[in-house]
Amino acid sequence: MPLNPDSVGTRGTPVRRSWSGKDALLYAVGIGAGTEELQYATENTKDIQQQVFPTFAVIIGGGGVPMKAAGSFNPAMMVHGEQGIELLAEIPVQGEIESTGEIVGVYDKGSAGVIAFTSESTDVNTGKVLMRTKSTLFCRGEGGFGGDRGPSDRIEFPDREADHAITYQTREDQALTYRLSGDRNPLHSDPSFAAMGGFEKPILHGLCTYGFTGRGLLHALCAGDAGRFRSMNARFSKPVYPGDALTVSMWLDADRVIFRTSNQNGDIVIDQGTFTYE
Repeated sequence: MPLNPDSVGTRGTPVRRSWSGKDALLYAVGIGAGTEELQYATENTKDIQQQVFPTFAVIIGGGGVPMKAAGSFNPAMMVHGEQGIELLAEIPVQGEIESTGEIVGVYDKGSAGVIAFTSESTDVNTGKVLMRTKSTLFCRGEGGFGGDRGPSDRIEFPDREADHAITYQTREDQALTYRLSGDRNPLHSDPSFAAMGGFEKPILHGLCTYGFTGRGLLHALCAGDAGRFRSMNARFSKPVYPGDALTVSMWLDADRVIFRTSNQNGDIVIDQGTFTYE
């Protein structure tokens, strides 16, 4: 069946997800962490205590969403639309959470349909909410069902140089490392599958680009301390290919931080970003 607008408000069954320090390390190298970030990339370096990248929340959180209720779509034509995370405490090196998700929107963009969902995750060990996530999926070819177009608010970026900017170089095989954290969608590894979706070659996971962006925010604004990272919301605006260079630009705008990420050609690949920290 096509996308189902009547699924809005449907809540999923709670699911549990556990992780180890090794999972956190694999995620760290998947988003490009290296020898200058040993607190995230190693677990046994002298005088350095292992930490977990805040954006690891996209790997362990987001569970319990009743996706089947939202209808069906061609996975080769689906891309990530938006992603948000909110951390109420620092993610422990190992642990277990219970997550419950909800479909909060099914929107008609004409040529595409959009599914929006949220999830809240409780730390099983403490009984306290550890994180909240929100996401949208942009499903090309699934629009035209006459539904609500959804929110249209946009951030206006200042007409000046960014207050902070940091550039990371992705590797040609970046997606092959990142996929080991759980997203085995062949869109990111199989050239023939990528071609079915209209791409010249496999694209980088949107959440990998999101992780690179989160690294930039963490180091530029939180002095590399995961305990200061609170929330990050952004929209995926253009595909990234493994091997691209990513520049994260940040503006201190009144009482908030806004950001966007561009590739080596100046194309914006992550847009409409907002960030909070302590």
